[in-house]
Amino acid sequence: MVAGFPPELVTFFHDLRLHNDRAWFTANKERYERDVLEPAKEFVLALGERLHPIAPGVQADPRVNRSLFRIQRDTRFANDKTPYKTNLGVWLWEGVGPRMACSGFYLHVEPPTLMLGVGLYQFSDALLEAFREAVLSDVYGPALDEAARKVTAAGPYSVDGRRWKRVPRGYDKDHPRADWLTFGGLYAGLELPIPPVFHEPGFAAFCAEHYRKMLPLHTWLRELTERA
Repeated sequence: MVAGFPPELVTFFHDLRLHNDRAWFTANKERYERDVLEPAKEFVLALGERLHPIAPGVQADPRVNRSLFRIQRDTRFANDKTPYKTNLGVWLWEGVGPRMACSGFYLHVEPPTLMLGVGLYQFSDALLEAFREAVLSDVYGPALDEAARKVTAAGPYSVDGRRWKRVPRGYDKDHPRADWLTFGGLYAGLELPIPPVFHEPGFAAFCAEHYRKMLPLHTWLRELTERA
């Protein structure tokens, strides 16, 4: 059983925030691999096992650019030219299509904060159109309302993905579900201080329990992507 993440992970990201340059990272690459990357690979596999009963098709691939986001930042079009992310990102997905076009389960660790999320951050153009059709459907629209209600009733989870202030042109702004039409993605999430269990064997189970409570939104999205 994976023993959670070591306290040294928190220390590493604290130090990286103070020394975010290639020379420092190169000198401390062994720390990154030992204290961040290797525990993250073990966590992906442990979490995949925990999620399989509720998401049988979940993809838990402990490679960088699969379930693990790379630590290098893409600075080509960014004002911030620091070369490294000061967080750990983990992504397990379920559904057809490319990994970032599917709904899934996200972990974001940026000391001193932990964030757990479920859903799809940004719709493709084709999926956005399918989402809007589903919102207006007499079947799938009420099911979305119910899924969101179940998630927010299950705990301190937020549901978001709003991208526009107004209902897009061509849609009825007075429709009872018009607010969903301002969304460009759909996800539920919880942000909290890093808990003690982060460093303990029960951390994968801790995450899986939160994901289970947010599962209705994931299920609705997975079915949407299968229909689209």
